[in-house]
Amino acid sequence: MSNIRHALSVKREDDFAAWYQAAIAEGQMAEESGVRGCMVIKPWGYGIWERIQRLLDDRIKATGHDNAYFPLFIPLSNFEREADHVEGFAKEMAVVTHHRLIADGKGGLIPDPEAKLEEPLVVRPTSETIIGDAMARWVQSWRDLPLKLNQWANVVRWEMRTRMFLRTSEFLWQEGHTAHATPEEAKDHTLTMLEVYRAMAEEDLALPVVAGEKPEHERFPGAVETWSIEAMMQDGKALQAGTSHYLGTNFAKASGIKYQAQEGGEQFAHTTSWGVSTRLIGGVIMTHGDDDGLRVPPRIAPWQVVILPMLRGNDDDAALIDYCDGLRATLTGQHALGEPVRVLLDTKPGKPAQKRWDWVRKGAPIIIEVGGRDMENGVVTLIRRDDLWDMETGKLNSQAPTREIAGQTIPGVLGDIQQALFTQAAERRDANIATGIDSWDGVVEFFANNDKYPGWVEVQWAKPTGDALEQVIEKLKAEKLTVRNVPRDAAPADGTCIFTGEPAVERVYVARAY
Repeated sequence: MSNIRHALSVKREDDFAAWYQAAIAEGQMAEESGVRGCMVIKPWGYGIWERIQRLLDDRIKATGHDNAYFPLFIPLSNFEREADHVEGFAKEMAVVTHHRLIADGKGGLIPDPEAKLEEPLVVRPTSETIIGDAMARWVQSWRDLPLKLNQWANVVRWEMRTRMFLRTSEFLWQEGHTAHATPEEAKDHTLTMLEVYRAMAEEDLALPVVAGEKPEHERFPGAVETWSIEAMMQDGKALQAGTSHYLGTNFAKASGIKYQAQEGGEQFAHTTSWGVSTRLIGGVIMTHGDDDGLRVPPRIAPWQVVILPMLRGNDDDAALIDYCDGLRATLTGQHALGEPVRVLLDTKPGKPAQKRWDWVRKGAPIIIEVGGRDMENGVVTLIRRDDLWDMETGKLNSQAPTREIAGQTIPGVLGDIQQALFTQAAERRDANIATGIDSWDGVVEFFANNDKYPGWVEVQWAKPTGDALEQVIEKLKAEKLTVRNVPRDAAPADGTCIFTGEPAVERVYVARAY
């Protein structure tokens, strides 16, 4: 309703990009650091990342991986061994050339000319090469395979155009690396990890995704196959939310990862790599957020329930806090979505209404307010963040269960919220995928007529290569479009490629993207 006064300073329909920045700032997720392209992740934002880490780490370890850590600095020569790989990252590399500073005589500091490194060091943009060196040392025999490693780390890619969480010069991620005896094992593992990402995105982040293979020109540098999960944001753009790569023996040959085969002779291992990053948080914001701020899925919310006693600064406050603490104790002894309920009793000083709206903007799944009259009546005021407004009256939706009923029902409500967020996002995505467009002109017209919230287009694709592919890439660039992936569950091709006119072999999604 038009008479609703929303909590954020910008509405999505007015300026989606500005709304996204407002959701981050006013939801207390992150802030600029003073270093271009780098951000300070605040406790609420980092708490969400910790939840994602915890849940994904469990999934990764369940597939037989061990966590390890590898250096931040990588010798430049490591990248030079793999020409395709270094070409893909060369423009984004931050390089260390000196190991000491000296005074410049003007009150400043400069690199000491006497401290120039014999070999420049690259600040980790990805770890294939440095992990490849370790694998070459650790793998000697077929008995050492498969080797399955995972690393939680930060990486640096010197981005020219940055946006918090989505594209920053420094970001946090996990990167997995494995070595296998056969291409079949490696390819199977590539798809296993793709499925881990799909399940994590949909079950933990309530983020519906399309899992599929990237076309040749969108592959990870040096990969034989690249697979991705793609999510649709509320503005219709695609977000690549995770990738899994089959690297063949390319990196094994560059790093010398070889082993004595069981049947005799020496062979190169087949390797994989795969990763997701703090970009997932940006995807959660743009998928679930509304004009009042974030709506955090309960699985990844640092606090699933926030209890706000309406403190008045008088002698009655102690009894009210005690009443609220009884609900907190009840809830922390229960489970929701497979884990103990995470409850915060917020007794910080502040105006009750201001505290409520702070938590609304942060997106806490359930907010409970308790005043003196509520305590007298044995009830609480419960607000579901996913269903904030009564659209008929323009007033806040709230319920007033007894404290006992709230303690019994809230775990189930958290499950309902998790499912509701996923369902809303999935229905919005499916409603904004266009099919039946059988020409390039039709694609151009579709995006011209849907410029603000474009959605995706499913088209037929002949897997062009060489000059034909270069022409396709130029067409896409001219319209600021990309081919996202070939969905694993797509219907068989049954027509001609809209780009080349050749018989199609598969269906792909075309979209604008972050």
